[in-house]
Amino acid sequence: MPGEGGAGAGAGAVGGEPGGGVRVVVYQAAYDEKELAAVRAAYHRVSERLAEVPGMLGNELLRSPQDPSALAVLSRWESMEAFLAWEAGADHRQDTAPLRPFRDTRTAAPFAVYEVDATY
Repeated sequence: MPGEGGAGAGAGAVGGEPGGGVRVVVYQAAYDEKELAAVRAAYHRVSERLAEVPGMLGNELLRSPQDPSALAVLSRWESMEAFLAWEAGADHRQDTAPLRPFRDTRTAAPFAVYEVDATY
């Protein structure tokens, strides 16, 4: 049954089996082209810093076609343990500082954490 076995169980599984891993979504906003360029530049600075973080598999900057001011950074982590270790570390706040001014205050929370329940 999907979701059984906890985080990381069946990592890399396909066909509806538990997938393992963690996804983190951080909500950003840019209200004009100047801010959009600044978000993109900050995203690249942050991504360069995070490229060497153990357990981080990569990230993407996403933009909503329904609301072009709404952006999100989706990061992929190998496990909840890897994400939580980085989040608790001394470099977490400094690593993400360039994006902090662009957090989307329209959302109820600035970010969301999801465990992968199933993959294909």
